[in-house]
Amino acid sequence: MKKQKSLPEHLVELLNGGHAHVDFDGAIKDWPANLQGKKPEGAAHSPWEVLEHMRLAQWDILEFTRNPKHVSPEFPAGYWPKTQAPPDNKAWNKSVAAFRADLKAMINIVESKSTDFFAPLAHGDGQTILREAMLVADHNAYHLGELLLLRRLLGAWK
Repeated sequence: MKKQKSLPEHLVELLNGGHAHVDFDGAIKDWPANLQGKKPEGAAHSPWEVLEHMRLAQWDILEFTRNPKHVSPEFPAGYWPKTQAPPDNKAWNKSVAAFRADLKAMINIVESKSTDFFAPLAHGDGQTILREAMLVADHNAYHLGELLLLRRLLGAWK
């Protein structure tokens, strides 16, 4: 009989994605630079806006989880980039790298032997590490689907 996975193992799988849908790397791999700032007809956002929104929201959740002094950005403006397209040719890759680093940091919290998943965060109003990790996974999954749809609408998906 297979050993039952632990809660941290399940959460890491959830955070990494890829079981029920495309994972982050699959969604952004080889994204054409000329399409990063394009908004297909009828779409609410460009790929750049969605990527940056994912990065900003994940960063905020991570910082709230690990830093009692963290102040979240103004909602909703602080969770979206100011431009439809990346401001320069390095911005996309910089955003991708920051997203990956923050995801890894959340995974490190989840994998830490000292993590109490159910204890309310002292600086919150009932939030727990379990809730914050699931919030990251849920938010990322939603927007990964959006990125995939944008790729399809822009003709950049196989």
